[in-house]
Amino acid sequence: MRFTKEKIIILDFGSQYTQLIARRIRANGVYSEILPFSAPTQKLQSNEVKGIVLSGGPHSVYDKNAPCISSKILRFGIPVLGICYGHQLISHIAGGDVEKTKKSEYGYAHLIIKRKAELLKGIPRASQVWMSHGDRILKLPPHFETLAQTENTDFAIIKHKQLPVYGLQFHPEVTHTTIGNRILKNFLFKVCKCTGDWDMSSFIETSKQEIMHTVKHRKVILGLSGGVDSAVAATLIKQAIGDSLFVIFINNGLLRKGEPEAVIENFHPLFKKKFFYVDAENEFLHALQGAKDPEKKRKIIGKTFIKIFEREAKKIKNIMFLAQGTLYPDRIESMPVQGPSSTIKSHHNVGGLPEKMHLKLIEPCKNLFKDEVREVGKLLKLSDTILSSHPFPGPGLAVRIIGTITKMKLRILREADTIFIDEIKRNGLYNKIWQAFCVLLPVKTVGVMGDKRTYEHVIALRAITSSDGMTADWYPFTKRFLTAVCNRIINGVTGINRVVYDISSKPPATIEWE
Repeated sequence: MRFTKEKIIILDFGSQYTQLIARRIRANGVYSEILPFSAPTQKLQSNEVKGIVLSGGPHSVYDKNAPCISSKILRFGIPVLGICYGHQLISHIAGGDVEKTKKSEYGYAHLIIKRKAELLKGIPRASQVWMSHGDRILKLPPHFETLAQTENTDFAIIKHKQLPVYGLQFHPEVTHTTIGNRILKNFLFKVCKCTGDWDMSSFIETSKQEIMHTVKHRKVILGLSGGVDSAVAATLIKQAIGDSLFVIFINNGLLRKGEPEAVIENFHPLFKKKFFYVDAENEFLHALQGAKDPEKKRKIIGKTFIKIFEREAKKIKNIMFLAQGTLYPDRIESMPVQGPSSTIKSHHNVGGLPEKMHLKLIEPCKNLFKDEVREVGKLLKLSDTILSSHPFPGPGLAVRIIGTITKMKLRILREADTIFIDEIKRNGLYNKIWQAFCVLLPVKTVGVMGDKRTYEHVIALRAITSSDGMTADWYPFTKRFLTAVCNRIINGVTGINRVVYDISSKPPATIEWE
């Protein structure tokens, strides 16, 4: 069963922005699905497929083993939009020339439209776009024309003269491109003739039907964290199969202050005898002893979680399925599941358990972004307290303590983090910020407190704004706010004598420090 009769296929060539393209398309009410660039062409010729987007990527079309597609795709009659690498690839396979630029172009560019087209309806003649490329088109292929240019790129937008095939040298999916969403909307509704029938209500009903059809009367187990992702997954599955769902909440000792108690209070009444709590703080801290590298810490936490979860799950007989609250960004940042993209960081809720426990996997939210999951949660009538909570990493505070983990460091970080969030809420800023937290740095600095020399830890504050977590910018707190937070932390948390504020955006930084 499918909850929409139309979709846009995105062929992934390894861009870290591929999922952002998908998100932008869905935000316009059209379902988008990502496939590897090597997907069989018959998958692209379904009646449901209204258009094809070729993503960007880190390669040159002239690289050995550069990812490529058949030129037949351009002649299907299905609209095609190439972005960055996809733009260059269209030219390359259609008979044009692509060259290596002397200097990579990264950042803002001034776009000038030279010729009208359906893709550019309502677009001003001049606008700002975002470039990120090392190659560019030198000569157009036969039957193509240029629609727009920049100072450094004569062929910033190209189009086939007869076929609905377009190429953009810039990235319309990033907010830096001021006309980006308008271009995508034109592609969806004017070029592809989509109607826009994608919404979360139909997703919920279809998901429930699929879960019931898959599970029938067999048992499902889910590792509950108390965050938005696992809470929505648990509630959706619970509504689909009722008492066949068992949840295990493992306290890894890496949660924020008061979090274990809040999870028990929120979820035990819903699941009653099907709710199992495990206090595993000492086991996790022992396993993490001496570990400094962030990837090593993540893998230790994932391995320890699997061991404990497997041990507890054996107490429940005849489990057939494992449910997880995995989201799209989890899958993208963990492994190159779609195209030749690079791994940013591993997530312990992606892979491992199903193979270890010989369980079939259920991930009802695996193709959703965080804001879509929150929308699903609202429709499922989850509490605002849960839905509005800021994202929290699976490895918890372990990746917010740079370096080794100790109980003392956890105490310092918890106390500082509690003060920071309290001040944010007290000033009415919590719902204006996508994510806010403290990071304990692996350095000590000299200070003076009470006329005495101190040599204590440094805390970094991090607060960002975002719509989906794929791109982010730092929140512009007032000097008065930062001063108040700094004073409360230094005066109230033993072991800290300096507070700094991180003003890095994503990209080039990530949201979390590790």
